[in-house]
Amino acid sequence: MSIHKFKLYSGKDPRNLPAYSLQEASRYTSVSLNTLRSWVHGRSYPTDHGSKFWKPIIERPSTQEASLSFTNLIEVHVLSAMRRTHKVSMITVRRSLDYLGREFKSDHPLAEHNFETDGLDLFVEKYGQLINVSKGGQIAMKDIMRVYLKRIERDEKGIARQLFPFTRLTTDEHRNDPKIVAINSMIAFGKPVIVGTGIPTAIIAERYKTGESIADIADDYRRNVNEIEEAIRCEFEIRAA
Repeated sequence: MSIHKFKLYSGKDPRNLPAYSLQEASRYTSVSLNTLRSWVHGRSYPTDHGSKFWKPIIERPSTQEASLSFTNLIEVHVLSAMRRTHKVSMITVRRSLDYLGREFKSDHPLAEHNFETDGLDLFVEKYGQLINVSKGGQIAMKDIMRVYLKRIERDEKGIARQLFPFTRLTTDEHRNDPKIVAINSMIAFGKPVIVGTGIPTAIIAERYKTGESIADIADDYRRNVNEIEEAIRCEFEIRAA
């Protein structure tokens, strides 16, 4: 992405700027607010030797702001797949992220790498081979987190540029939501929109809540009914992790 595209953002990559409240991030990624808070702020937990602090795993753009960036949104999306769908332990996740940060100078490994898992270990593909990043770089077999990772569109450098959030309450392993709603940091200031348009899902949902019919909204925007329904779904809680 050219620096010229960042003029509206003072030369900064909009993917890394604060854009989403915790409530919005929770809604768009279907991760409960309490879970998200622990990932972003860390949490204390009791031990036989007193209370200890579990460090945050998602690094915000600024410690002065509670808001998350588009990159953070991608991280939450991927972490959700690891934890909820594949039951990978947080110890394994942290060990893997530490390895990637150290060996590949990766600031946001969850957003910058395509992970695969067998439910116990995590892998990334490097140099044509699968590396077990949870065991210090061993080469091993895999099981792909296709359902979640196929919702991320990456640029030519492999960096996430667009997320197609889940909008339906279905079993994670069988999710096949249509890619009708997208979140792109360069469109509508990173708010969800109908793909191929600049129409924010929040505006559509607000009109629906005030009593307008889906058919009338679809006719007004010259979109099909299915697109309007998906936009509305995006703006409501669909799941608590």
